[in-house]
Formats: sequence, C-alpha cells, structure tokens
Amino acid sequence: MRIGIDARLVYYSRAGIGQYILNLARGLAGIDGANEYVLLQSRKDNSTIIEQANFRRVSLWTPSHHRFEQQALPAEIVRLRLDLLHSPDFIPPFRANCRTVVTVHDLAFLLYPQFLTEESARYYGQIDQAVRRADGIIADSESTRRDLLRLLGVPPDKVSVVYLAANPLYRPIPLAQARGRAADKFGLRGEFILFVGTIEPRKNLPTLLRAYRQLLDAYKLDVDLALVGGEGWLYDEIPPLIGKLRLSGRVRFLGHVSEEDLLHLYNAAGVLAHPALYEGFGLTPLEAMACGTPVVVANNSSLPEVLGDAGLLIEAEDVDAWAAALWRVLAHDDLREELSQKALARSRCFSWQRTARHTLRIYEKVIQNH
Repeated sequence: MRIGIDARLVYYSRAGIGQYILNLARGLAGIDGANEYVLLQSRKDNSTIIEQANFRRVSLWTPSHHRFEQQALPAEIVRLRLDLLHSPDFIPPFRANCRTVVTVHDLAFLLYPQFLTEESARYYGQIDQAVRRADGIIADSESTRRDLLRLLGVPPDKVSVVYLAANPLYRPIPLAQARGRAADKFGLRGEFILFVGTIEPRKNLPTLLRAYRQLLDAYKLDVDLALVGGEGWLYDEIPPLIGKLRLSGRVRFLGHVSEEDLLHLYNAAGVLAHPALYEGFGLTPLEAMACGTPVVVANNSSLPEVLGDAGLLIEAEDVDAWAAALWRVLAHDDLREELSQKALARSRCFSWQRTARHTLRIYEKVIQNH
C-alpha cells in the first residue's frame, strides 16, 4: 500500500494533534517496513519526521485549515497516486482520489460551540461531511466513539477506537533533579500543583483557581500553582479572576515549555490537576502518570476511561471537592505513593507501538473492504 499521512499541522503546532502525528509516524516506522508511507508536510517545514527507506516526505503549498483547502489539497495530492490518505486532524479532502481515514479526537466543538472562534467554527463545521465521506474513522476513546454515534449518527461499524499513548520521553526521573530544574528555571521551590493545557474555557481553570484559593485559606497549604500552556480562546477572562481571588504572585504562568522542561515539571509536581469539562482522550494526565505523578482529574468524557483507578476523579465544577482532593494528595504521603505506583502501572497499558499496530489494521481493513 502507498499510505499518505497529512502531517502539515506539525509545522504549526507540536502539541496536541501535532504530537499525535509525530508519535504515530514513529510508531508505524517501528512496526512496518513493507508499506510505502508518504508524509505530507508543509513547504515551510524543514524537519524530517522519519528517516527510513519506506518513508518519504512531500512538501505541500496548501496550509492547514485554509478556507480554500478543499479545492487546493486534492489538486496537490492527485499526482501521488495514494491508495489511502490518513487525515489526523478531523477533516479529509472531500475530493481525494483514494480511500480516506480520519481521526476524530473529540466533539467538543459540537458540545460547547460557545467556546469556538469563528475560524474554528468554519473548519470544524465540516465534520458532518467528513464522517460521511471517510471510509474509516478512528476515535481516541470509547467516549468519543459514543459521541460520534449519538451526535452525528455514524454507523457503529465505521468507527474504531484507538487509544493514544504518552511520549516515551515522559518517565520517572530523580526528584532532586526535577525539583532543581523547576526551581532554577521557573522559580518553583518545593512541591506545587501543576496544570498543563491550553488556557481556554473547556479546560475549566476557574474551578481550579477557586479550589486553590480554598486550599490556601481553609487547608493552610503553602504551595504554588503552575500553569503550563498557551493562551487560548477567551484567555483574557483568567487574569481578572486571579486578581479577584487574590492569587497574583501565587499562580505562575509558564507558557509553552520544551518537552524536556515538561518532563522535569511533571516529576517535580506534587500533583497534576486536570479539571476539564470534556476531553476526547486526556493525554496530559497520561503523561503525568507515566512520570509517576499523582493525578486528580474531572469525572467526565474519556477521563475515567484513561485513568482507571489510578487517580482521583472529581466532578468538574465542584470547587469544594477539588480543594479537598488536592489537599488529600498533597498532605498524605501514603496516598500520594499509592497513586504514584498505580499511575505508573496504568500508563504502561498504553504505547505508541500498540497504537500504530491498531491503526495499520484499520488501513488494511479499509483497503480490503473496497
């Protein structure tokens, strides 16, 4: 088979779906030396994702999410004579001259349309047509699969669940090493609460901030809160809330950090807090778990599926419950050690090699069925 993978998004973002593309490609390279893979990259991207005989890159002019993408992209790829094109970013070219597989990571844009920018609404508004036209659909979780069936009426046999995995980089490292780097580079001394994700309404930061205020006042815990991630849609609402809660100086905005820095922050943190209203998979908690970091996450969507019994599940907007859960983890060494060991064991259930194997079986099934 000649398999195309749309890797253009890697140029624009190496987080989220960009990470999915990179790790999936590496996983496929590790298990498949027989099929031919064509990595479709942005002409502006000088990186080589995979150096292997059966992988080659093709540079494309069409930018990701461009409003004329549906006209330009098919014209660029027709010459490649692909047997199958995998679109990891929801929307395939509708006039592709080959079979298509799409990955739908979540349907947050249907469940929470008020959180969308106009540009995002235009792009993701194509999802109905995308799932109808695709020959195969990959969902990151059973939760997302159920949403596809319920919200878009997708036939059950068209959707396969393929779990993601943490980057192998994320692993336990010595605590002194992790805390030293967190202190030297970010001014975080001792243990702290860590949040990792784009700062946008779906991540539900107001609940975490209010719980943190309660943790300082009612539970008398002297820990900082570190926020890792870029400024997303409606970010401007967060700084005034921090001021209102008298948290200026206690909440640290670290912005985007390197993967190596994030490895150290995961290991240095006393707990990862993830109060999201909805997640298609929940990669951030899994990355923390792979480092042995205790996690407290919202009890919704795919998060219980990923977590199992390896962390604490809390109703997303219950401020009192969040404060109590964070206090339990930070103030009780026995619980923290128990959650750390469970987190490590649970994280080993997920691997990019397993993800790649399952994905390759879907490619083969789509080709064989047509």
